[in-house]
Amino acid sequence: MKGSFNRIIASETLVLVDFFAEWCGPCKTLAPILKEVKEEFGETVKIIKVDIDKNQFLANKYQIRGVPTMLLFKEGKHLWQKSGALPKHEISRVIKKYS
Repeated sequence: MKGSFNRIIASETLVLVDFFAEWCGPCKTLAPILKEVKEEFGETVKIIKVDIDKNQFLANKYQIRGVPTMLLFKEGKHLWQKSGALPKHEISRVIKKYS
């Protein structure tokens, strides 16, 4: 996963990474919100989900202490990070800020 992850975040397109866990209630709340965000922004943003239980190396690398945690990347640069399920308008605002 880490090789493909690095290729994905190196994209010129914004990449929103959702670190989640299957057992996490707020993660389940966030999933449909992220679908709406993807519908709003289409190809201008990639949204990928990373299961912290299956990808502990990445969770440790980015110091993920709670889930859900979202990170935003562009061209490999870590631009933004926030823990917790955010409403759609807040996620949209952040994406617009870095677009």
